[in-house]
Amino acid sequence: MLDAEVVRVKVSGDFACFTRADLKVERMTYPCMTPSAARGILDSILWKPEFQWYVRRILVLKPIQFISVKRNEIKARQGKNPIIIEDVRTQRHSLILKDVAYIIEASIYQKVFDKKNQPQKYKTIFRRHVQKGQCFRRPFLGTREFAAEFYEPDQNEVPIQESVPIGSMLFDLIYDTTGKPRPIYFYDVALINGVLECPAKENEMLMQSSHIRPPVDREFSSFMYAFNQIEEREMGQ
Repeated sequence: MLDAEVVRVKVSGDFACFTRADLKVERMTYPCMTPSAARGILDSILWKPEFQWYVRRILVLKPIQFISVKRNEIKARQGKNPIIIEDVRTQRHSLILKDVAYIIEASIYQKVFDKKNQPQKYKTIFRRHVQKGQCFRRPFLGTREFAAEFYEPDQNEVPIQESVPIGSMLFDLIYDTTGKPRPIYFYDVALINGVLECPAKENEMLMQSSHIRPPVDREFSSFMYAFNQIEEREMGQ
């Protein structure tokens, strides 16, 4: 069930890199935030296993500025054996964004309606987190070194009056019942007057993705239950 109300959060940062998935070696960013990055920011502010974030639109508030930098990376994946950085370190060029600000508009989606856990409850918690600057983990703008600040929109922000053709864009990853990921792309994408619309078809596919929940006897489940109780007590104050 998709909640009709839209919640909004403003995010900004000095730099951002929403890496194009079709490039292999050098990092090159999309000209604006991707829906998957937006969902990651929302999950950083409030994540609960009872619902998923349905990203509706992304508004670009500042002119698009690219900057080229050279970054140290490693050309190996973490495995069972430790990585000796000096042996696998390499320098790569990255085309990233500078001085960015966005507004994310999203709604709450629940596969099963639950009278005890209705969307209004989570919207109240989310808004309180945004007001107080609280989050489960620090949100970032594409890559972890580019931390994001988040605030309540002041209702005076307007998107840039610029349209940019993008072509294809990574929408998100979906998971089957075994937890195997598969990327979703959407095509003929364009930023129209500073607004990126997130299509309903791809959103519906993502909402049907496996939303893995921990077994009830896991320690993590006990922690989440205790945390939810604290949240509900605070909400009642």
